[in-house]
Amino acid sequence: MNPWGGHDIEDLMPGMHASFTKTISAQDIDGFAQVSGDDNALHLDEEYARATRFGGRIAHGMLTGSLVSAALAKHLPGPGAVYLSQQLEFLAPVRPGDSVTATVTVSSVEPAAARVALITTCHVGARLVLQGEARLKTTYRNPAKARHD
Repeated sequence: MNPWGGHDIEDLMPGMHASFTKTISAQDIDGFAQVSGDDNALHLDEEYARATRFGGRIAHGMLTGSLVSAALAKHLPGPGAVYLSQQLEFLAPVRPGDSVTATVTVSSVEPAAARVALITTCHVGARLVLQGEARLKTTYRNPAKARHD
């Protein structure tokens, strides 16, 4: 493990996994709308959202996706890792009050380039609400090995 609590490329192996859980509040949704500029009534107006196929307010998909980022940054690979790409598929809505668990699982490791691919999922209980794949560049235990690509 690196000194900040994350995993260096030398520590990573396929199958390793970590999770981060957060209960999404109406205030989280409102704050995300303010920060992102996405003020779609589906997220902010209960009366409007009740008349849609969702039957009420739902969280922004990218708010749910940001929990994947938290799992990556806090746990696996952890501090020092940098996003290269993220593919997301939104499968079901997340509502205010839902507890979302983001799980990241190492699928492949490229030691020479300090790159790692991870399967990313989010669940509300047993319901899969998001799936995808992330690619990150992470740290070397020995910084002299680091390449700048």
